[in-house]
Amino acid sequence: MRDLRIIFMGTPEFAVESLKALVNHDFNVVAVITAPDKPKGRGQKLSISPVKEFALSQEIPVLQPTNLKSEAFNKELKSYQANLQVVVAFRMLPEVVWSMPEYGTFNLHASLLPQYRGAAPINWAIMNGEKETGVTTFFIQHEIDTGNIILQEKEPIFPTDTVGTLYERLMRRGAEVVCQTVEQIKENSFALHVQKDSDELKAAPKLFKQDCEIDWSRSSKDIYNFIRGLSPYPAAWCELAGKNFKIFDSEISDLPLEGKSGEILSDGKETLLIKTGDGAIRINVLQQEGKKRMEIKDFLRGNKL
Repeated sequence: MRDLRIIFMGTPEFAVESLKALVNHDFNVVAVITAPDKPKGRGQKLSISPVKEFALSQEIPVLQPTNLKSEAFNKELKSYQANLQVVVAFRMLPEVVWSMPEYGTFNLHASLLPQYRGAAPINWAIMNGEKETGVTTFFIQHEIDTGNIILQEKEPIFPTDTVGTLYERLMRRGAEVVCQTVEQIKENSFALHVQKDSDELKAAPKLFKQDCEIDWSRSSKDIYNFIRGLSPYPAAWCELAGKNFKIFDSEISDLPLEGKSGEILSDGKETLLIKTGDGAIRINVLQQEGKKRMEIKDFLRGNKL
């Protein structure tokens, strides 16, 4: 049995669940690497990452390098004498860092690799109408998200799932798989599986604002998947009556609607329909730019489109 000294790398809430699971299973986490503190809000007060907050509560040393290649950081990293590194929702690592520990560095990815390599796998799986996704642990190598797979667990995608609901389930499932992976590395009982490339692989690149604009000429099903695949963040958006709106919740309407794609039909009280390429979408929750998020009936009570 191997005596593990683990360094954990992560930043957002998604990573906290895995770190918490490692601590609760009494694995020896000797240090945590996370993003530098950032100014936030009107007062621009420094805000710490969720991972740092949890690490400090457990009295685990925290490192926050601005340059992962710097000699000073790598000297400090070596001083912890870690023989395994665990990465969950962190930035890309240089080889000098991921190749440092004796037993390697593994990453948790929120998809069934090799499908949906990239920064936004949960979003893209829902946007593409997938019925299933999952989590994968793999050893990091040069090309992003391509290393040999250690463990994989599947997770269904339900027709009403949003990024928010699926994120929560994958966060918990991922934490379980991280602990199982560490246990197998500790026992030296894991089997590796090579990722196979093919022309059928779907990518999950980072999403920018222009990627999130709704194209109303697409089918109602595609638009419905697009909206829930971006809800609650970064949120699908469109222009209605000359103003920008984020759309958080919708459903496919069975009402026939004539006209051009993007045209609006509303009773001015509780219903807002938008024409699509093959039918209509009913808007349930939206947010006008600069205003708060609202149920459609509350919005229509005080606004006219």
